[in-house]
Amino acid sequence: MQEAYFKEIMEELKRLYPSTDKTTLNRMRTKPDPFKVLISCLLSLRARDENTEKVSKKLFEVVNTPEQLVKIPIPKLEKIIFSSGHYKKKARVLHSVSNELITRFNSKVPDKKDELLSIKGIGPKTANIVLAFAFNKPVIPVDTHVHRIPNRLGWVQTKKPEQTEQELMKILPKIYWADVNAIFVQFGRDICQPVSPKCSTCPINKYCKKRGIIRSR
Repeated sequence: MQEAYFKEIMEELKRLYPSTDKTTLNRMRTKPDPFKVLISCLLSLRARDENTEKVSKKLFEVVNTPEQLVKIPIPKLEKIIFSSGHYKKKARVLHSVSNELITRFNSKVPDKKDELLSIKGIGPKTANIVLAFAFNKPVIPVDTHVHRIPNRLGWVQTKKPEQTEQELMKILPKIYWADVNAIFVQFGRDICQPVSPKCSTCPINKYCKKRGIIRSR
């Protein structure tokens, strides 16, 4: 696939979604605090963005550092983050991650992927979001939307998000890496939905390899 092909599609989507600060994590890019980006990302897992924003705001009213977070008893932390869903597991993960930051990284969020992945509770998606949003590193955070949409478009043929990340880095012009997550998240919620996508109103349906036979991935 040629660079002009990707540019045409991405520019059309950028016209549709000119602002990439529509999600909680993307809004944090203007004045990034790596710890808050990391914690917000962990809270966002399997949660709606509006819930993530409310819970993150509530938590950051009392927490700004790993030390402050680990001082909060687990039951109290569960109450604070309750509406994010899976709050019991998330509370334990937040405690565990914060403890590792304190003991292994001098309370600083590392800016290297291998170091981030070495922390229990941090997966490839979270690591890439931290690298991209907190440290402006050239990576592509792949969530369900960024995995689903390129497969539907026929850009890649992958089974796992980690595979999608590697394939997109090979074919997508680097100038779009920083925005592709925010754009595809909005596009995936509004139009290219997992079930019953709105193909008839899709602005890039002429490029879609699966139009008319789209199945949920």
